[in-house]
Amino acid sequence: MIIEQRTYTLHPGKMAEYQRIYEDEGFELQKRILGRLVGYFTSESGVLNQLIHMWAYDDMMDRHTRRAALQAEPQWQGYLAKVLPLIQIQHSQILTPTKFSPLK
Repeated sequence: MIIEQRTYTLHPGKMAEYQRIYEDEGFELQKRILGRLVGYFTSESGVLNQLIHMWAYDDMMDRHTRRAALQAEPQWQGYLAKVLPLIQIQHSQILTPTKFSPLK
């Protein structure tokens, strides 16, 4: 198993708008196609205006297949057109659980 951690730094003042659009248009589609949401968070200290979400995949091929299916969805493309202008920086990190991690 791998975990993809995505961190989006939003423009100041855009957090509520992003979350509203995501809940209304992105969440169910993303959850259906990507499958295993580990968590979705906001930052309260350190770097502010950040959303951090983590998705679990069997391996890199599973991730590639699921992400490609998501990108092929017209509904997802419409959603992206609305939220991408709200994002300043995107960062993606692939994490591999240790043998003693509770998430495997």
